[in-house]
Amino acid sequence: MLNLEDIRPNEGATHSKKRKGRGIASGCGKTSCRGNNGEGQRSGNSHKRGFEGGQMPSYRQMPKLKGFKNKFREVSAEINVSRLAELDTETVDLAYLQENKKAASNAVALRVLGNGEIKKAITVKATYFSASAKEKIEKAGGKAELV
Repeated sequence: MLNLEDIRPNEGATHSKKRKGRGIASGCGKTSCRGNNGEGQRSGNSHKRGFEGGQMPSYRQMPKLKGFKNKFREVSAEINVSRLAELDTETVDLAYLQENKKAASNAVALRVLGNGEIKKAITVKATYFSASAKEKIEKAGGKAELV
């Protein structure tokens, strides 16, 4: 049976504290492992976090960051009417564009902009249409559906 008083640390897990300043034979005599001179050899020696011996600390060398990055930002994929004309499909939505690597994979919304011309009828499902894009799609015989 195992008793509480029988529990011992593993072999080599503990060792006695190094006895400093106890003569030359101890290996830590005279300067007590502090070196010969300087700030670290004196009593009461302590440094602030990031202290680099008087050199300009790296956190002060770096430029200050301006602004912030919004971690809740939602990415929108944007596509022009001219790019829609190049696609060979009847219906275009965000999922189709992401499958064909025409939109970012992390995009959550699709915005259709009116740059360029379109001749064929396409059904476009998006979260936003510019006025000129909607007009051009409907003029070509297609549909602009808000999702």
